[in-house]
Amino acid sequence: MLEKESIKFEKTIIAGVVTQNQNEEKLTEYLDELEFLTFTAGGEVVKRFSQKMERPNPKTFLGTGKIEEINLYIKENDITTIIFDDELTPAQQKNITKILDIKVLDRTNLILDIFAQRAETSYARTQVELAQCQYLLPRLSGMWTHLERQRGGIGMRGPGETEIETDRRIVRDRIALLKEKIKTIDRQMSVQRGNRGAMVRVALVGYTNVGKSTLMNVISKSEVFVENKLFATLDTTVRKVVIKNLPFLLSDTVGFIRKLPTQLIESFKSTLDEVREADLLLHIVDISHPEFEEHIASVNQILQDIKSNNKKTIMVFNKIDAYKPLTIEEDDLITEKTTKHNTLEDWKATWMSNVGESNALFISAVNKENFEEFREKVYEAVREIHISRFPYNKFLYPDYKENLAEEKE
Repeated sequence: MLEKESIKFEKTIIAGVVTQNQNEEKLTEYLDELEFLTFTAGGEVVKRFSQKMERPNPKTFLGTGKIEEINLYIKENDITTIIFDDELTPAQQKNITKILDIKVLDRTNLILDIFAQRAETSYARTQVELAQCQYLLPRLSGMWTHLERQRGGIGMRGPGETEIETDRRIVRDRIALLKEKIKTIDRQMSVQRGNRGAMVRVALVGYTNVGKSTLMNVISKSEVFVENKLFATLDTTVRKVVIKNLPFLLSDTVGFIRKLPTQLIESFKSTLDEVREADLLLHIVDISHPEFEEHIASVNQILQDIKSNNKKTIMVFNKIDAYKPLTIEEDDLITEKTTKHNTLEDWKATWMSNVGESNALFISAVNKENFEEFREKVYEAVREIHISRFPYNKFLYPDYKENLAEEKE
């Protein structure tokens, strides 16, 4: 195993703005997440910069004085990359690059880069490359000489590495080719989904890094890749699961995130189709994360965007083993805190227990805590859907032949 000292991280600074629509507390949350994204991509955040503005500067995003302050810090501390929390316009990115003379990325570019690192299969790589090309197309002007000078590292993976794509026409042709390739694979995957028959489909959805893949491994006894970084899983994994002789299909989908790039939603359409075609959603939440309520809202918004917000859903609060109680005044739990973790009765006494259509579940996928209740609840939900589809299934109704005879009479 590599020692931390031997891993080469890019020295990076991050920046954001406090506006009328985004207060200082909200910006801090976003920059915390941006720092984790940067770490996932291979960068080390050494400093944060922020500025209060009515609206971002149309030329340089931040004000002139703040840009000068950042430029001085870059020269004094040998910084190689700056990442902005919001998406920059092509003009802003060009102007900032000219002034700072280092790699200038935004949140969208960073997320696309992480996807480029994480893409394992040919299909995932095609999806990511399409999203990158669509993002880069309006930014081609004046950008490639910069890429030529700053080749490699965060934000430079994928289509940005090839000189042949310096021409807009070639990039447009590449986009058209990738779209056709994805259409072909989508048709193949659609056939695969059709061949699964009428089995009940259950999809794990949730914010990135909430433990969906860990849960998938425990339920289905499979070996889906798990890592404590964002977007560890890109490709949808589908496994057949059997609980009490009742089979169903379980799929692990790509994690969601706040400010998810629209290019990714479009290019990962087929992956999201697993969510659209699911009969039951298990919305996994990392209860140990301080902003888990924001995460729930973000996931619900994306589900609404892909028209999947009306599906039957079970809320599953994961990582209860990692939850750190706050003070009594700050916490929402109505029971008094001790140094130990909360009991299941404590969790069930909170407002979280009533989130969603039915009582929520509180589990630890790592420790398999409260797993029997989880399996039972999933079984009951799948059974209900299965009965509506196959009212005379012999596994669910031992006397189904008698019922059928009575109906015929």
